[in-house]
Amino acid sequence: MRAGCVGGEQASLRAVEVRPIGPGEAARWDLLVRERHYLGLGQLVGESLKYVAVVDGQWVALLGWASAAYKCGPRDRWIGWSPEQRGRRRRLVANNARFLLLGEERVPNLASRVLALNTRRLSADWDAIFGHPVLVAESFVDPARFAGTCYRAAGWLELGRTLGYGRNAGRYHYHGQEKTVWVRPLHRRAQRWLSDPFDPPALQQRGGTAMAATLADINALKLEGRDGLFARLHALPEVRKARGIRHHLASVLAVAIGAVVCGARSFVAIGEWSQQLSPEMRRRLHCRRHPETGEYQSPSEAMLRRTLQGMDAEALDRTLGEWVARQYRGMGPGSGIAVDGKVLRGARDADGRQVHVFAAILHGQGVVLSQRQIPDKTNEIPEFRPLLEPLDLQGKTVTADAMHAQVEHARFLVEEKQADYVFTVKDNQPTLLQDIQTLDDSSFSPSGERPE
Repeated sequence: MRAGCVGGEQASLRAVEVRPIGPGEAARWDLLVRERHYLGLGQLVGESLKYVAVVDGQWVALLGWASAAYKCGPRDRWIGWSPEQRGRRRRLVANNARFLLLGEERVPNLASRVLALNTRRLSADWDAIFGHPVLVAESFVDPARFAGTCYRAAGWLELGRTLGYGRNAGRYHYHGQEKTVWVRPLHRRAQRWLSDPFDPPALQQRGGTAMAATLADINALKLEGRDGLFARLHALPEVRKARGIRHHLASVLAVAIGAVVCGARSFVAIGEWSQQLSPEMRRRLHCRRHPETGEYQSPSEAMLRRTLQGMDAEALDRTLGEWVARQYRGMGPGSGIAVDGKVLRGARDADGRQVHVFAAILHGQGVVLSQRQIPDKTNEIPEFRPLLEPLDLQGKTVTADAMHAQVEHARFLVEEKQADYVFTVKDNQPTLLQDIQTLDDSSFSPSGERPE
């Protein structure tokens, strides 16, 4: 990343490089800021990074980034997050605590160019060092000294002014020095992600047991309403004994589903996700309220495990498949659904045999819409119709391997489901394969059109 100036004279801004300081450069950076910045060196609070802008080996600007302000009215209103969300996600905002130009002469556009180059790489650098990105950059500018022109030129937004309070050792004191608040979104969805009830995929904890992978953004899934998740879960029969029930079945299942959507792959991971839920997230998942404190309580790992193990797996899977099918735009007319069978790695039934699952999967999304376990001593063919029967296939295309190149399968899709199909034909059906190979091209309809 390059732009710049040399010796205070205007030169090609493409010659400037903005980078983090290297080994052995911290003392020089600290000394220059201490001597030349009007605030002095001070302390970069929390997670922090120091940058230098260089032209042909010469330092022309210094930048210091620190953790975001604990509270800031204009910023908090702009983001739209709650105090609880601010507490969890403040680490995703970085504060431009120091910005110092080193040249004796003013070079037009240098400051804004350096800021632009720095914010372009800031999130990736933060992620590499601290294990998470930053979504917004903020800065507080003294209006008595600076107009903030370089921030505006670099694409920052002016939000208003502070009230003139400072925070020290956990306490606020009034100093009367109002500051202008500037912010720069580093991602087009920054405001939405910071204010969403649930952590979106890009912000979820990496590695670990509870957030090992991400399948979908739970904020985008429909929970309420006639076609929402809860409407479908409430229709499932209770499987637990009446005595001692505290959490509603739909809520327990919704928590488990939310955990799986966010990447949980074990009962332990589901339980950890449940306990990490914020009060707002627990409310949205209809968790139980404590009769005395009024606080929302999420189900424990033991309760989640017992409930899921006692559920009718096929009924639950069918309910979820119908709900999931409505969550994706890819389920519209012309979309593709693949049917395929797999042996679940590491899974065994009660008799110790490997578990064979037959599933319908949405093309391009990898989302399972329906699945059935293949009984022992049989194959996928008898399960083809039961697998696809609950799904709305009108106008869609079903793809399958050579095993399903069956007349009854084709008739079922075309006549009963008003769907199209693409079946693979191999040597296991030599007569059909030969008939296809001998067909003239004129026997096929033009691409994208149906035959007369």
